[in-house]
Formats: sequence, C-alpha cells, structure tokens
Amino acid sequence: MTLHGSCMCGATAYTSSSEPLVTALCHCVDCQKWTGGAFTSNVVVPRDTFKVTKGIPKFCDIAGASGKNNRHFFCGNCGSSLFTELDIMGDKTVIKAGSLDNGEANLRNKVDVEFYVKDRISYLGAVDGAKQEPHFG
Repeated sequence: MTLHGSCMCGATAYTSSSEPLVTALCHCVDCQKWTGGAFTSNVVVPRDTFKVTKGIPKFCDIAGASGKNNRHFFCGNCGSSLFTELDIMGDKTVIKAGSLDNGEANLRNKVDVEFYVKDRISYLGAVDGAKQEPHFG
C-alpha cells in the first residue's frame, strides 16, 4: 500500500511505498513546540521508500534530547508540518500523521508506542495497548 500526504495548501506532497513500520505519539517538548500542540502523531517508514513528489519543503534543524539533529520539514508556503528526519534514526522518515491524505491521519486506529510519556500533558491519558516509553527507545 502506498501512503500519500500533502500540506494544507497543496504546494508540497509526498508518498511512501511502505506500510508503516511503527505508529507513535511523541510527547517530547521538541514535538510540542514543533506542532504547537500536546504531542505529535507519527508514522515511521523506511527512508528509502519515502519521496517528495511535489514542491521543495523547507526545513529547520534542531538538536533533540539525544543531542543529535532533528530535521523538521514543512511547507514554505502554508507552514504545514510534514515529516522529520532524525539522525538517531538515519534510515527512517517520521511522517507527521496529520499530513497524510485519505483519512490516514487516524493511524488506522492503532498506536504502537508513546514516547516521552514523562513529558505528556497531565490531562492526557495513555493510549490503551500502546507501549509507554519515558524517553525515546
């Protein structure tokens, strides 16, 4: 199955020819700042199956909690968060689920793991059935 995604204005689009390796929520402060929300909702795919098919996204490099670089990609026109490439996961692309098309943002009703639960906002509970990790990994 191919995953398709795009930004809000349609200027940037991508595909991945892989099924998700893992679906994850991340509650780290970096992800909170990146989204302006309480967490990111993510689909992890092999980097070699991921391709930008329209536009050229802009990016912002930030040192993550690991001390390694997190490169966040976004649409330079509308600002939509699209995907992240983490040095700590050099062969993976982390797609921001909200950018997925065709209703895939629901992660097919399955969250495999929640990262940085130590930073989870107090009014949010754990997702039933998801592995709970205080940090990454």
